[in-house]
Amino acid sequence: MTRCESDRGVVFDIQRFSVHDGPGIRTTVFLKGCPLKCLWCHNPESQSMQPVLSFERELCIMCGECVKECSRNAQAIVDGARIIRRELCSGCGRCVEACNTNALILKGQTMTVEEVFREVIRDELLYRKSKGGITISGGEPLMQPTFTYNILRRGKEHNLHTTIETCGHAPWASLKKILKVTDLVIYDLKHMDSIQHKKFVGVDNVLILKNLKKIIEKEKEVHVRVPLIPGLNDSEDNLLKIAEFFKHLRVTSVEFIPYHEFASTKYELLGMDYSLKALTAYTSEELEQKRKKMAKLGIKIVIGV
Repeated sequence: MTRCESDRGVVFDIQRFSVHDGPGIRTTVFLKGCPLKCLWCHNPESQSMQPVLSFERELCIMCGECVKECSRNAQAIVDGARIIRRELCSGCGRCVEACNTNALILKGQTMTVEEVFREVIRDELLYRKSKGGITISGGEPLMQPTFTYNILRRGKEHNLHTTIETCGHAPWASLKKILKVTDLVIYDLKHMDSIQHKKFVGVDNVLILKNLKKIIEKEKEVHVRVPLIPGLNDSEDNLLKIAEFFKHLRVTSVEFIPYHEFASTKYELLGMDYSLKALTAYTSEELEQKRKKMAKLGIKIVIGV
């Protein structure tokens, strides 16, 4: 895995007033880099550690200023059509600075721990009143373990509630250290079958399940999330295995995050292919059936967003 220096990391977004990534009102810091390549990934701009360009074609006025600024010929107008040769782009951001209409946005910037924390601490009063705090998400925070640790450590120095959202595919040593400054772990579990897991996200689930068991054994507060994807991981067999796995660990509640189609637009803006265009979101009735089925298996399901 690529590692950033301890005081610096690559961030692609800082979202204030977040209410879905832990208790209370929070600031969620989204880091770049992920060891998985989930077919349904709703933050595709996070997958690479490098900055990536987002291009909103409807805002482009074909002024050509970005073309003039790009020394690598990544930006071009060919036969009246605006194109980006992404394989030539270095992510320097000069084209973004030249763009007068915000058609170009660079996703990812290097920040120091203190720069991030200055943004976080702006809402300290809201955290106190709502019992909120800071969440590190991504991407995958454990791709930048020292950076993540240092941000959370600053949070604990201010007595803030701290949360990480992780897929768990990382060395236990990195995760164990971060747990020392973490109050809540939001743990994403994609599939119980290791072969299917690798097919849909690019790696098997052996390390992920192993680390989850270790976290629970350490009696750390864990909130488990399962992205529910039609035809990929919502079979009766997989749901049964999820229920059996968590009952064995004495986990009685799991959050389902239902598939939605919102991310497809991001892929277009990033010049990436989206392979799940044919999928449609669940109806409320279908989700209720899944919830009831899991309840019969002894697992309470919370339907997330």
